[in-house]
Amino acid sequence: MKLRKFRDRLREELKNPEFKKVFDEEDVYARLAVQIAKLREDQGLSQKDLAKRLHTSQQMISRLEDPGNRSLSIQTLVKLAQALHKKIEIGFLGD
Repeated sequence: MKLRKFRDRLREELKNPEFKKVFDEEDVYARLAVQIAKLREDQGLSQKDLAKRLHTSQQMISRLEDPGNRSLSIQTLVKLAQALHKKIEIGFLGD
């Protein structure tokens, strides 16, 4: 019941262009963070294990998996993809 109310409210809020702009930006970071954590977990890696592959710290991996992190660079994403044996695809999509 509460999820339905949330979805209905979100649908309504997304009609506001300013809200939608901010929501869409936050959504990109949140999806990336979740995807990074899922890829790592799917490969049976701890944050520490992935940090070793990237020659960085566990704390850095934690930051990469934080939806509030705004410091992701394309270079970091490319290195991360290589460490996880994945390819990265970046592009622009229409609404």
